Amino acid sequence: MSTSTPPATWQFSILSRDYQVYSELLAPLLPDNVSLSVATDQPDQFDCHQVQLALGDPDLLARVINQCTQLRWLQSTFAGNAPLLRAGKRDYQLTGVKGIFDQQMREYVFSYLLYFARNIEGFNQAAKVAQNKWQPPGFDALAGKTLGIAGAGDIAASLVDVARVFDMRVVGLNRSGSATADYKQMFTPDHKLAFASACDFVLSLLPDTPATGNFIDAEFLSAMPEHGVLINAGRGVVVDDAALVAALSSRQIRAAVLDVFVDEPLADDHPYWTLPNAYVTQHTAAISREQDVAIIFKGNLIHFLENTPLIYAFDFDKGY
Repeated sequence: MSTSTPPATWQFSILSRDYQVYSELLAPLLPDNVSLSVATDQPDQFDCHQVQLALGDPDLLARVINQCTQLRWLQSTFAGNAPLLRAGKRDYQLTGVKGIFDQQMREYVFSYLLYFARNIEGFNQAAKVAQNKWQPPGFDALAGKTLGIAGAGDIAASLVDVARVFDMRVVGLNRSGSATADYKQMFTPDHKLAFASACDFVLSLLPDTPATGNFIDAEFLSAMPEHGVLINAGRGVVVDDAALVAALSSRQIRAAVLDVFVDEPLADDHPYWTLPNAYVTQHTAAISREQDVAIIFKGNLIHFLENTPLIYAFDFDKGY
């Protein structure tokens, strides 16, 4: 933390698609020594040369961050901040959002785990046949199945207890090979194929870092069992799209649920839209709610003004 004399008034600006909501939420929370100077969704209208404190969407801020010479702290509205991490500027504090996605992610993940285990689509199709409607399709249970979570961090930990309620076995993968949640087994990236082969369901919550690009590649998909289902609710760059399209087309794996993509919005002519075993959910698995982000900002603003460590600070070297 800097020990230089703070200014009489900190210049604060907002650059977000939801700038109007954030302005209404944050303006009443600002102390007398913090002045909201600009709130916009247009990077060319942002107060680059005067801004010292900022809040906003990382993809928009990445377009102007290198011009913000006075910036001391930036509160991102998203959990993932790859555009800012790739921008090059590092002489400021960057904080993200955590702890607000757990419930949404639990609902998202277990909706699809149950969908596939109970074969809901099969029952829907059985009702449409002309005869023998009472003949049920095959179905299974989550009990005894293995959920593998790649990116075994904070959000992942909130899923482990729920999986155990369903009597599932949960294994994890992260860079360190250690985690606080009660996983049956932990893997490191060097053993990603063993991880893939152990899972009935693979959930990717991996961040966007240089080490995770195309992490789920042709080899990884080949290692998954034929009945395996991939769910990507982390970052689009983690998946080798060409390899996954091939694996889904050949039924090498059962299905993929895809919430995030390298390029968003996903092009209307992308194969994922037409593959019957690809389920696209338009980046809705767990969204940042403005009220939740405002609470995090307020807490971090107090820390900043008191010159104490900020919460959810990013490590530029690690990328998360």
